[in-house]
Amino acid sequence: MHTFHIRSIALALVATFGLGLSGATLASDLKPEDAIKFRKAGYNFMSWNMGKIKTSVEGTFNRDEVLRSAQAIAAVANSGMGALYLPGTDLDHGDQKTRLKPEFFQEPERVREIAMNFNAQANELAKVAASGNPTAVAAQFKRVGDACKACHDRYRTK
Repeated sequence: MHTFHIRSIALALVATFGLGLSGATLASDLKPEDAIKFRKAGYNFMSWNMGKIKTSVEGTFNRDEVLRSAQAIAAVANSGMGALYLPGTDLDHGDQKTRLKPEFFQEPERVREIAMNFNAQANELAKVAASGNPTAVAAQFKRVGDACKACHDRYRTK
């Protein structure tokens, strides 16, 4: 992983976990390009962890790796990343490109429903991963993937 990506992930995690500020307070001080950068870093971090779980589920199951990855995904899902969706961040800002569709801001109740489902599925994955049952993990991993896809299909450009 490139140093830039590690720094981006670290900044996103510090911004969302370590400052002890509410998401709304933190977001109000962000420039739109920073909000886009931080949320992309969070999603990249989750994607990396989803990949590790997929490798384990499809190959030799590694309970510890799956558990760590599932807990990381749940932590980011519960971090308040919704505060990084500032008005207007469906447009590119500075050097930060986004694939967010404007419909995201036009359907707040639907967005909330999709986001709450994703959070619930991510939290359940962390619980199921702790069991160490590969079949249960695979089933819940699919539910998390479906929850991701629901948002991608509706609110992310190809």
